[in-house]
Amino acid sequence: MAEHTRSSITIEATPAEVMAVIADFGRYPEWAGEVKEAEVLGTDPQGRAEQVRLLLDAGAIKDEHTLAYTWRGDHEVHWSLVKSRLLRALDGSYVLAPLGDGKHTEVTYQLTVDVRIPMLGTIKRKAEKVIIDRALDGLKKRVEQAAGS
Repeated sequence: MAEHTRSSITIEATPAEVMAVIADFGRYPEWAGEVKEAEVLGTDPQGRAEQVRLLLDAGAIKDEHTLAYTWRGDHEVHWSLVKSRLLRALDGSYVLAPLGDGKHTEVTYQLTVDVRIPMLGTIKRKAEKVIIDRALDGLKKRVEQAAGS
């Protein structure tokens, strides 16, 4: 099994409020840092995205890739790479767990990235950690801002 990187954050919102932001791909460019465009290519019978095209611009690294999404209830979403120019794999998940009062949610983000260019494992893990931390911070700000309005 491939190595992965994982991190968690507590967000002051219900799991439903958090998942609503995660599932709103059209608004990713507003909070997801390197995501410049997001286009839903297909949806499941519940209207949730099954495939999404993302255009990323992280300075020296620019890529367009398509991800396939699998939704497990209202508290978990997994994705895997369909196609990309720079990546061989991009597998990840968000798992949401309500905390005590139901008004806080622990969000765990797991990510495995494999690039087409050779890269040391420690450098790859560090890059995954940066991606995860930025995504969790952006998600927290976006959700709490939306919940407060």
